[in-house]
Amino acid sequence: MLKISKLTKRYGSGDPVLKELDLTVEGDQLTSVIGSSGAGKSTLLRCINRLVEPTSGSIDLNGTEFTTLNRRDLRHARRRIGMVFQSFNLIDRLTVMENVQSGRLGYISTWAALTRRYPREDIRHAYELMERVGIAHYADRRADELSGGERQRVGVVRALMQRPEILLADEPTASLDPKTSEQIMSLLRDLASELKLPVIINIHNVTEAKEYSDRIVGMRYGRIIFDDLPSKLTQSEMDEIYAGVPAMDRAEVGAVA
Repeated sequence: MLKISKLTKRYGSGDPVLKELDLTVEGDQLTSVIGSSGAGKSTLLRCINRLVEPTSGSIDLNGTEFTTLNRRDLRHARRRIGMVFQSFNLIDRLTVMENVQSGRLGYISTWAALTRRYPREDIRHAYELMERVGIAHYADRRADELSGGERQRVGVVRALMQRPEILLADEPTASLDPKTSEQIMSLLRDLASELKLPVIINIHNVTEAKEYSDRIVGMRYGRIIFDDLPSKLTQSEMDEIYAGVPAMDRAEVGAVA
């Protein structure tokens, strides 16, 4: 279970980006975090694994308080949190298998990583995951030869190779075409259920969030102002979450039926 309590993030002397935010996520739930640009969605995800340092508050993952960990302990604890990035963050000159195995770098020796002598169990598990997401036949292909959707699937497998206790996805479909975006969202939802893995997604497309999520969290100005089932997200809640967003920009997130 992930339990966030009174999480605050402030840059310099400006207003807080996150304002004493409380959030609990558990089970095999796929939670989508929505809100306009600047609402604090990406900051929230990056505070969870301390890619961004919180100013104050608590982040507890299955009994480990992340905000108090020193550098060494944090490096080990981060292995328990998988991360999927909008820009894929693959090494283009490496093969799919080599990129996937980078998810195990925190578990194997430096020598094994440099010489690419991966443990047999890691190779077996990688093939299982790649087969599950439909990229096993690309194992020996360079990452820069893949399409956007294929590259994001590599990113998903790399994160799952950590055998994480929670999976974070920061706008995983923002760089993809609509059809591929739906495929990635469907994949993340199915993996959450199959692996009994809580997944938190920062997403702009509300239509996809409503279709593929078990829960939607709406943010505005660093606070959570909506937290409920997708079916409970009405147009009035949307108007509150996206208040002040120009109609043209708001159309990009999708209309609520």
